[in-house]
Amino acid sequence: MKTSPLTRLRRFALLLMSPALLAAAPAAAQTLHVYGPGGPATAMKECAAAFTQRTGLAVEVTAGPEPQWFEQARQDADLVYGGAEYMLTQTALAHPGFLDESSRASLYARTSAVLVRPGNPLHVKRLEDLARPGVRLLDVNGAGQMGMTEDMARSSALIANLQHNTKTSVKTSAEAVDLWQQKPQDYDAWITYASWQERLPGSQLVRLPRAQRVYRGTPIALTQRTSQAALARQFVAFLQSAEGHAIFRRHGWE
Repeated sequence: MKTSPLTRLRRFALLLMSPALLAAAPAAAQTLHVYGPGGPATAMKECAAAFTQRTGLAVEVTAGPEPQWFEQARQDADLVYGGAEYMLTQTALAHPGFLDESSRASLYARTSAVLVRPGNPLHVKRLEDLARPGVRLLDVNGAGQMGMTEDMARSSALIANLQHNTKTSVKTSAEAVDLWQQKPQDYDAWITYASWQERLPGSQLVRLPRAQRVYRGTPIALTQRTSQAALARQFVAFLQSAEGHAIFRRHGWE
């Protein structure tokens, strides 16, 4: 049976396209997809860029509150990190079978501190200064900071006074950043991580006495669905290297 010229042309076009498609497939597979909250995102993205420059392997970091990215992560995530150890544990509990818990690794810790307005007009040096009458506190009750102020205060009276002075509590650091920047007249201080000061250069950082600091880790784990486990482990090894640690230290981690 003879084929028409149009049919032969279509077959020839498919033959021309096939090598291009085959060549494109490995390239797509060489992109690692990493997901996690916004707090560690700046350091994670800088590590990703350094890793790509060193190896030629692309790493795409998607950051933000988990509900914003989880459905996409279910489709293509190779790695997921947390803003605190409990955050990654919550992800594992909420989505059984999503993470490869045997691959879980702890990266670096960041310490709590206080952000105040330029010049530290309230002369804040310790938590007790934030418990004075009239101080207006911004609080994140989630996103790696769940219960952090209580852990830092360690006494019922100080906990109560800090809570009394808390003007607004929000669920995410992104919400807190917006309020802190857009309504400077409404908030005197924000108990948060020292790492946030780098992204808020108009703020002043107060490092508290060691007895009033707490630390939160930065965990990371492979997903069960990844088909690039070896490459994912290679990126984790880079994060754990001296070069990766130096990047995190520049962004406020210990």
